[in-house]
Amino acid sequence: MSKPFDLVVLGGGIGGYSAAIRAAQLGKSVAIVERDKLGGTCLHKGCIPSKALLRSAEVYATMKRADDFGVIAGPVTFDLAKAQARKTDIVEQLHKGLHYLMSKHNIEVVRGNGRIIGPSIFSPRSGSVAVELEDGETETLVPNQLVIATGSRPRTLPGLEPDGKRIMTSDDALAMESVPASIVIVGGGVIGVEWATMLHEFGADVTIVEAERRLIPTEDEDVSRELERLFKKRGIRVLTGAKLVTDSVVSGADGVAMTVETAKGSESLAAETMLVSVGRVANVDGIGLENTDVRVENGVIKVNGFLQTTEPHIYAVGDVNGGLQLAHAAGHEGIAAAEHAAGKTPLSHPAHRIPRCIYTRPEVASVGWTEAQAKERGFETKTAKFPFKPLGKALVFGENDGFVKVVADAKTNDLLGVHLIGPHATDLIAEAALAQLLDATPWEVGSVVHPHPTLSEALGEAMLAVDGLSIGM
Repeated sequence: MSKPFDLVVLGGGIGGYSAAIRAAQLGKSVAIVERDKLGGTCLHKGCIPSKALLRSAEVYATMKRADDFGVIAGPVTFDLAKAQARKTDIVEQLHKGLHYLMSKHNIEVVRGNGRIIGPSIFSPRSGSVAVELEDGETETLVPNQLVIATGSRPRTLPGLEPDGKRIMTSDDALAMESVPASIVIVGGGVIGVEWATMLHEFGADVTIVEAERRLIPTEDEDVSRELERLFKKRGIRVLTGAKLVTDSVVSGADGVAMTVETAKGSESLAAETMLVSVGRVANVDGIGLENTDVRVENGVIKVNGFLQTTEPHIYAVGDVNGGLQLAHAAGHEGIAAAEHAAGKTPLSHPAHRIPRCIYTRPEVASVGWTEAQAKERGFETKTAKFPFKPLGKALVFGENDGFVKVVADAKTNDLLGVHLIGPHATDLIAEAALAQLLDATPWEVGSVVHPHPTLSEALGEAMLAVDGLSIGM
């Protein structure tokens, strides 16, 4: 049996369902093929469940010092099972909301394992999708255009296979039933430092092993140094420039032991469990790409500026195309692909102008280029930092670590990058992203009247500080 559609989306994560909804809004007939659950990694194994647990960690940390706020709460304990139940409730609520949106926009959801097929009796060109349904039957969807949105999965280290208990990926960790007494996190990137924050707050003894010379190496170096300083201050052990010797890992009933190589020599580590957080791998295998002329380079699907593959009627969005591994980037790409497929010219956002958020304590957020990246591109830079420490709202809030850093072009005064580490940084970054979209200068952003007392004052003062105009320092 075959069914025709204007657009078929392979993968029901945020990139896929965003593409489907926009196409439906533009009057197109649409189907989504999903082998698991609508929402993909972000909803079920990434953004939402991890942030739900991080919120529990934040509340627990605050309650443990409630007496600082004049609140006498008595002994405070943490119940992981209840935190996991809350996480599940949030995910289920959002999952139901997605199904409502599919129904509202008349999008057909086909549950099964989809593979792209080549030219056949159904279509003279590749791009149709054969779906093995849950009942064992096969259905073929024949679209005018196809969007591949199959996402990614956690990367593993050769010779070090996760077992879900002693050696875990982030997927495994989300299902943990108890807080480990100790854990070694291999990888100090975004996922690694978020899990370090969470598990430390829950009471685990945390050690981070990062091969690069600093944590979150893609962020501005000043921010990396501040995060490492605060982690160490709180009792999280950080080993940078350290390489795990994979064949040294021994997993047993009592825990896991390993050797890491550092600049100072070999060091033995032992913990109850290990979390391997060394990036993600695009899901390009097993989806039928061999039946097409779609090009895969370095493990990801090659696309142009409109998200088209080397077969123009086939698009690829989100993690599978090797761009920013961010849910909001995937969502934007899905919308852009659907609009282009409908004959429109979508608004394009260069990768460096898409906000990046890390939900540690304190939070980290950035948009634009780091100071080093700007210099590599030939800019003569001027920078300024404004700390959260003197802000009335930060003191009232009880979190005043961190700062806002602004990077500007010394010749044109263009805003090149904004980098935050501090309370609610992931909320504050939106103003900086809007400023870059509108090509605002630091002086223009600083001239906006930022309400007092708010955390946003740090952003305004940092912008003014670029030209020595801040009144707060």
